[in-house]
Amino acid sequence: MIPGPVDVDADVLQALSGPVPGHLDAGFIATFGRALKRLREVSLAPGAQPFVVSGSGTLAMELAVANLIEPGDRALVVNTGYFSDRMAHILERHGAKVTHVRAASVGSAPDVAQVEAELRGGGFKLMTVTHVDTSTAVLAPVEPLVKAARQHGVLAVVDGVCATAGEAFHQDAWGADVYLTASQKAVGVPPGLALLTVSPRAIAAWKARKAPVASVYADWAEWLPIMEAYEAGKPAYFATPPTSLVCALDVSLGQILAEGMEARFERHRRMARAFRAAWSALGLKLVPTSEDVAANTLSAVYYPDGVDASLVGRVKAQGVAIAGGLHPEIKPRYFRVGHMNRVSPGDVLVTVGAIERALHAAGHRTATAGTAVAAAQAALSG
Repeated sequence: MIPGPVDVDADVLQALSGPVPGHLDAGFIATFGRALKRLREVSLAPGAQPFVVSGSGTLAMELAVANLIEPGDRALVVNTGYFSDRMAHILERHGAKVTHVRAASVGSAPDVAQVEAELRGGGFKLMTVTHVDTSTAVLAPVEPLVKAARQHGVLAVVDGVCATAGEAFHQDAWGADVYLTASQKAVGVPPGLALLTVSPRAIAAWKARKAPVASVYADWAEWLPIMEAYEAGKPAYFATPPTSLVCALDVSLGQILAEGMEARFERHRRMARAFRAAWSALGLKLVPTSEDVAANTLSAVYYPDGVDASLVGRVKAQGVAIAGGLHPEIKPRYFRVGHMNRVSPGDVLVTVGAIERALHAAGHRTATAGTAVAAAQAALSG
């Protein structure tokens, strides 16, 4: 129950563990082409160009930045935490002049009006926003932010690493230019794939750049012909794709689409509500400062008074793996629970029970034993 890599479905593992296909094998070409089409559907971006590249979520971030930013371009970072800072670092490495609109405090999200005021000042080529920051479990108000960027002629890049296929997102309808993610979270595949869906407007901006992309591996010019060929059912080669992971991705994306995107978004909301009911019953405080900015894919929860990071080990002894803190300002003060991909009501209750018992063993006894499980159960039944 950590916020990635997540537990994956048995059929996904089966696809991963089969004989390794060659990247120019006819069967693999068909599988890769189908996966590309499915990625477009998962992002709700029928007009976008999908990219599937071997690498982590950080590579997905760099694939967006390296192709859209030239030295001297101005970029606006809507900053909600650790991974917003990472995006700013990547932007600066590629020569961007970065302006931050920061949250007022750890656990909050920047005000949309403040972002709009910066955008009205003009001069930005690109705005980035982290849909869910894995370090704080803060859910950014991506829809109004993306629409504001569009209104001001600014490219909108959304980091969906901890959100894609778990949090509601409509790329084409909202006007986002890049939605990027990685395989190991709500997409439900082991780590190793950087995934992007890129709008025609972003492709046009890339084609209009004056300087060549500094990185060979991150250059869309190398990857676009490959993606187009595979989707057309034709062999192509630039760098060998991780064929087994692509097969697993195809299976997982098929499962996601079979569930239905709106149903999947609602299931994640329901699981998150149950966890929040449990945290409240235990008298625990969330890192997100309000439910409006609390993610549905993970929880970030402060330790109660008298309890420290040893709680993570105590929960592990109860049979459930959770994660410690990540954000440097509050790292020793909180823990994180992932609840994305195939998480079920049973997973919620088992996890809450393990945390409740671990807290009791650590001396936190503000609630009668079983209270948190009962609260989660009631939320799930409501």
